[in-house]
Amino acid sequence: MSKGLLLVDLQNDYFPGGRMELNNADAALDCAVEVLDRFRKAGKPVFHVQHVFHSPDAAFFRPGTPGADIHPRIAPSVGESLFVKHAPSAFSCTGLTATLRKEGVTELVVCGMMTHMCIDTTVRAALDHELPVTLVPDACATRDLVFRGEVIPAEVVQKAYLAALDGWFATLVPARDVEP
Repeated sequence: MSKGLLLVDLQNDYFPGGRMELNNADAALDCAVEVLDRFRKAGKPVFHVQHVFHSPDAAFFRPGTPGADIHPRIAPSVGESLFVKHAPSAFSCTGLTATLRKEGVTELVVCGMMTHMCIDTTVRAALDHELPVTLVPDACATRDLVFRGEVIPAEVVQKAYLAALDGWFATLVPARDVEP
């Protein structure tokens, strides 16, 4: 199998000072950069995904704003593909599937944000495209959620979503153990 690295929504608005700050975003970025460095050194394909909302009034990832930009520490290099999406799944109307097939990628390693939304949706969609996924849990981040007035802490949200994906939709491997 030929592995490719899929970096989902590692964008400025998710980091301290951004419009939708996530819990432990900087630590997740450190792990994603570690995995990215390994893939680049091995000459393996890297695919970046950027979420941009259509509306300039969106709560975050507003078109043309610095918050919607990929974080500079993990920005695409020459030869790396960038897909802009407008929905949670990286596969939805982006051309990602066709590019993966063209480049011979048959397995994905996934890092990114938000675990409970775009990571969950993308990882589940990969199954529909017959793409096995290695998900890097320490290279993902999420935030507190509110359900019927009760705050669900980010740590609990993160664990619940990762537990639901583990084994059924992805193999979870910490950043230090990911091999390109």
